[in-house]
Amino acid sequence: MDNTENKKIRKGSSDKRAKIIAAARDLFLSDGFDRSSVDAVAAKAGVSKRTVYDYYGDKQNLLLAVVEESSSAVLDMIEQGISDHLREFEDLEQALILFCLQIIASANGSADYFALIRLVMVEAANLPDSFFERLDSATEEGIIRKFTEFGQNGLLNVIDPKMAAKHFEALTFLLVFNQPRKTGTLEEEQTKRIITEGVRVFLCAYGPRTVQNSNQPSH
Repeated sequence: MDNTENKKIRKGSSDKRAKIIAAARDLFLSDGFDRSSVDAVAAKAGVSKRTVYDYYGDKQNLLLAVVEESSSAVLDMIEQGISDHLREFEDLEQALILFCLQIIASANGSADYFALIRLVMVEAANLPDSFFERLDSATEEGIIRKFTEFGQNGLLNVIDPKMAAKHFEALTFLLVFNQPRKTGTLEEEQTKRIITEGVRVFLCAYGPRTVQNSNQPSH
């Protein structure tokens, strides 16, 4: 076995890296991490076994690179949704609904998203805890940033933007993704209903507080 423990991992060419990542992802998804060998990855990518070790160090690092590549695409998807719907809008409720629906549509059409979910679920034992912490933090970062801004602008009443982001995700697109389904994705109307009701519940909890008119008699 190649000894790469104390060896600096090469940057290498982006084309070779992309081929190695694509080959590893396909094999990890079809055969599983334990049954996929570096030899098989190298053969599928059209590179030498030495190149795989030089670029990624070992199979564990290769798995981490694969899931990080997929998670990066998912984060880009979230940032695109924020850019499209949460920067300029007239109605916050509608903007949040459209944002969630775009995330769901993008995820349903994304090989990266489904690869990430499958690999994280099946290969969790082979991934470091720090990866999950970074993934959670990165996934929420853009939403936390917007909720902080909305709080400063009086559009939301948020004491803890991070907790608000977790509540928002749980009530909306994560709830859709976690719905049991027999085949394929949920019906469009069912998805829209879940998202709409989730956003409204969120706004009931985090919407700006109305101040009682001081001229009204107290009871």
